[in-house]
Amino acid sequence: MPVQLNIEEILCMVQPFRPALDRYIAGLVSFSGRVRLTGPQDPETLWDEHVLDCLFSLPFLPGQGKVIDVGTGGGLPGLVWAICRPDIHVTLLDSVRKKCRALEELVQLLRLTNVDIVCARAEEYAREQRERYMLAGARAVTGTGVLLEYLSPFVAKGGGVLAFKGPLYKEEIAPLEGKFLRLGLSATDISPYSINKKEHYLLKWEKVSPCPKEFPRRSGMAEKKFWWR
Repeated sequence: MPVQLNIEEILCMVQPFRPALDRYIAGLVSFSGRVRLTGPQDPETLWDEHVLDCLFSLPFLPGQGKVIDVGTGGGLPGLVWAICRPDIHVTLLDSVRKKCRALEELVQLLRLTNVDIVCARAEEYAREQRERYMLAGARAVTGTGVLLEYLSPFVAKGGGVLAFKGPLYKEEIAPLEGKFLRLGLSATDISPYSINKKEHYLLKWEKVSPCPKEFPRRSGMAEKKFWWR
């Protein structure tokens, strides 16, 4: 079912973690000029456009177990998850080695013990860790159809797949309607929320059956030959 997302409730929920979130933002700023982890580099914009956005996904996290952030970049949303949910284990996955080294420094700075950092392509790592996670999520990675091929193979039956999207999500999911089961996924639950009068959406799919063994395909195939056609 869609989740009703309220900014006041979210901020109240994460108040105990605000100092750690501020340290995370300071860490992101400190990497300016060394490696590009995010677009904006000032703390206020990082909070408003990135960290606050990620906080809205907290109600979607499982009660326990392992989750994975695919194409994590600067740790968004995975490091926000790890800070605010120390009871779950978070894998940060990215294929860019410089970013992974920066993430290692951030994890040490924040003294997080519930985080793994993996430098690999999603297709390759999914073959190693097939259906071992309770949730796989991604933010600002690629179109929804391609993203689902990357994420579904990671998730165990009963888990979920989560994508952060803007208003154009309708165009992305239109050709996928009625076909999600090909990847072992349910129909889409859509939860809208607003930040500074900008509309955002969290799209969630339940993993209702195993993902066919043909997925993930070899690197690059998801973007060349769409699974839904």
